[in-house]
Amino acid sequence: MRVRPSPATDMAQVRMRFFAAAREATGCATTDLDVATLGDALAAARAAYGADFGAVLDCARVWVNGDEPGDGDRALLRDGDEVAVIPPVSGG
Repeated sequence: MRVRPSPATDMAQVRMRFFAAAREATGCATTDLDVATLGDALAAARAAYGADFGAVLDCARVWVNGDEPGDGDRALLRDGDEVAVIPPVSGG
């Protein structure tokens, strides 16, 4: 599924990957986004996947290209970046 928020300048084509409960809430493992910032990507995913995904996202870690973004939601994304949504894992 490709999610496209409202047009803006400096858009990047990125892939968002969903793990564990995030994958269950979205019903998919990945989605492609056309966004400018990490905040834009998260907002687009919230809008596309609804409240169940939003609840998972509220407690999840979000990484860009395998690292925590230093600028948080303001982090600028570039073509080919990968955004990973990684919920806490429970078990014993």
